[in-house]
Amino acid sequence: MLKPFYQDLHPEAGCDEAGRGCLAGPVFAAAVILPADFSDPVLNDSKQLKEKTRYALRDMIQQTAISWAVAKIDAEEIDQINILNASIKAMHLALDQLKKKPSFIIIDGNRFKPYKKVPHATIIKGDGKYFSIAAASILAKTYRDDFMLEHHEKYPHYNWIKNKGYGTLDHRRAIAEFGRCSLHRASFQLKSNVVG
Repeated sequence: MLKPFYQDLHPEAGCDEAGRGCLAGPVFAAAVILPADFSDPVLNDSKQLKEKTRYALRDMIQQTAISWAVAKIDAEEIDQINILNASIKAMHLALDQLKKKPSFIIIDGNRFKPYKKVPHATIIKGDGKYFSIAAASILAKTYRDDFMLEHHEKYPHYNWIKNKGYGTLDHRRAIAEFGRCSLHRASFQLKSNVVG
């Protein structure tokens, strides 16, 4: 069972991103504020859950959360400001959209830039430790997956329906054959073993 809160300043927002390591598509981030009495035995890091479970949890999170928001930074801006800055900017944009402003922010990972004057803590593997970060990881992941599935219709040869823009062998082979499209991150280098 994950922990409800990192500290006693309420409300506390959890933040996470999805798609940082992808070759194509935006990076998505979410911010979630959960009720003080929140608990769920299934909620966990999105990477530990099956797709069907993630979407069921998304519905629950959106109905239960005090406030939640999702934001994205597109590939073109990722190329301009780099993926770390884009991930943090997406988190800031998600925090901007929260209807209730947090008194404290917890972030998955070890890098963050201060958001306004709100105190924060970065937590390595935080999406497997705290409910609000896990909830943010599920929202960011499912909304990003929806985006990639939607754009699979336009670019079916990249097989985003399966790889969601990550650098799988089939995706890299498709890039070698068809080149990049407007959703690909030009600053991301392809591994050379596209035929192996």
